[in-house]
Amino acid sequence: MSVNLSSVAVTQFDDMVKHAFQTAGNLRNTVTIRNGVVGDTYKFRKMGKGLASQRTSPSVDVTPMGIAHSLITCTLTNWDADEYTDIFDKAEVNFDEVSELAYVIAGALGRRLDQIIIDVLDAATGIAGTVGTDIGGTGTGMNIEKVLKAKKYLDAQGVPAVGRNFLISATGLESLLGETPVISADYNTIKALVQGEVDTFAGFKFQMIEDRAEGGLDLTSTLRTGFAYSTEALGLAIGMDISTKVDWIAHKKSWLSAGQMKAGAAVRDVLGVVKVQSTEA
Repeated sequence: MSVNLSSVAVTQFDDMVKHAFQTAGNLRNTVTIRNGVVGDTYKFRKMGKGLASQRTSPSVDVTPMGIAHSLITCTLTNWDADEYTDIFDKAEVNFDEVSELAYVIAGALGRRLDQIIIDVLDAATGIAGTVGTDIGGTGTGMNIEKVLKAKKYLDAQGVPAVGRNFLISATGLESLLGETPVISADYNTIKALVQGEVDTFAGFKFQMIEDRAEGGLDLTSTLRTGFAYSTEALGLAIGMDISTKVDWIAHKKSWLSAGQMKAGAAVRDVLGVVKVQSTEA
C-alpha cells in the first residue's frame, strides 16, 4: 500500500464531508449562529425590551428607556468523528467508498450538533410555558391542541411569528398526521403531507428528530418532551466548523479519516422556548 495520497483526493474528501454535513443536521439553520469564535466560551448579548414614554412638552429632557443588557455564556466543546479505514488501497482513491465514509462522518457530527442544541433546550428554566401531556385529552399523543397551546405561549410573549420551530419525534409526527386539520387542505395550505410530512403548520416549521444514540428528544417512560422555539431564542457558537484530515498511521498500516468540530449552544431568551409533552405508548 502506498503511503502517499494525492492532495486532490484529500480535498475531494473534505468537500464531500462538508457538503454532507450541511444536510446531516436538522437544527443548524433553526438557531442564531456566531462563527469564528475564539476560546472555549462565547457570550451572547441579550437586550431587554424598551418602553416608550409620553412627551409632555416641547424641548423637555428626554427620558432614557433604561434598557437592560445581559450576557448569556455559551460553553464550546470539542468533538471528533474518526475511523481507521483501508479504503485508500493505493495512491489514488476509490471515490465511491470515500463518499460513503464522508456521509458517515458528516452524519455523526451533524447529529451531535443537533444534540448540543436539544440539550440546552431541555435544561432551560423559566421558559414561556410547558404544554402538558393532558392538553387535548388525558395522557394524549401529539395533537392540534398541544401545537396551538405552544403557539399561544409564544404569542403571549410577543415572539416574532417568523422563525418559529417545532421539534417532534417520529411517533409524535405519526400522531399529528392523524389530526384532520393537519391533513386537510381546507386548514393547511402546505401540501407536503402528500409525502407523509408536516412541513409548516400554525406558523411552525416542523423538524422530526428520530430515535438517536446521541439521545434525541427525551423519553422518560412514556412521556416525550418536544420543543417549540424561536430562531432568535437560541444561539450556536462555532469555534471550529467541521474540518477533516486524512493521515497515514504507520503502526496501524491504515489511513485515519477524521472529522472534527468545536461548538456550543445556549438559550439566549428563555421566553422564546416552550416545552411540549406528549404520551407515547
